[in-house]
Formats: sequence, C-alpha cells, structure tokens
Amino acid sequence: MVDKHEKSHDEGAMPRGDMCTRTLAMPGDTNPSGDIFGGWLMSQMDIAGGVLASQIAEGRVATVAVDGMTFHRPVYVGDVVCVYGDIDRIGNTSMVLHLEAWVLRRNQPPRIKVTEATFTFVAIDANGRPRPVRKDEAMA
Repeated sequence: MVDKHEKSHDEGAMPRGDMCTRTLAMPGDTNPSGDIFGGWLMSQMDIAGGVLASQIAEGRVATVAVDGMTFHRPVYVGDVVCVYGDIDRIGNTSMVLHLEAWVLRRNQPPRIKVTEATFTFVAIDANGRPRPVRKDEAMA
C-alpha cells in the first residue's frame, strides 16, 4: 500500500484530495491501440466524483459539466486506477470538484498521474429537480 504522503516519482507531486475509488484496468477496456480507452477512464472519474458529490450533498446528484479534461499519460491493462477528489467550490445547489486519476503500475514509480479534470455536480431531489446543498456540513 502506498502512503498518502509519499511523493510520486512522476512530477514530484502527490494526489490532490482523498481517494474516492480504486479499480483495475482490464483488457476489455482497451482502444484499438491496446491502451485503456479514454472514455472508460472518464467514466471512472465520473463515478468517483459522483461518490464524493453524493457524500457532500447527502443524497442524489447528477453530473452537469466536465471541464479541462487532460490526459497526461496512457493507462495500460493491469494498472490500478485510483481516482482522488477535492472540493473546488460549493454553490447553492451545485458543487465543483477537482478529480485526478493516478495509476499504480508494476515495475514503475509508486504512482503516476494520468488524467485530471473539473466536474460539476448538482444535488437533486427524488423528482430530479435541483435542491440546496448544506454548505456548513459539506465543508466540515
């Protein structure tokens, strides 16, 4: 297990935020070149962001925007993909999260940042309508 405070050999940085999800990249997730398909990685980040956003909102959320999606490095079959999330800001009904995908790769440095983006989620009620996010509890 990699210590959260251990520096990565890739860019000398540490993941921003807390780990939201961890999964294994499998052969069925590849593009025609044999690398992991970018859409699969984006979906993993959306899942991780949804986990964090629903904790913040204490309920159901919906993704409304993805900005600044940057693919820094490829993901390979067998990589363990860890997605980290951090709050950028919280509005009345929405929250903006910074998400980063890092991989644990065999015979490589402990972690490598492969992708990052900003995701916006809206808290929604049972009818799918926006509802307030309680900022005081979300920031605790």
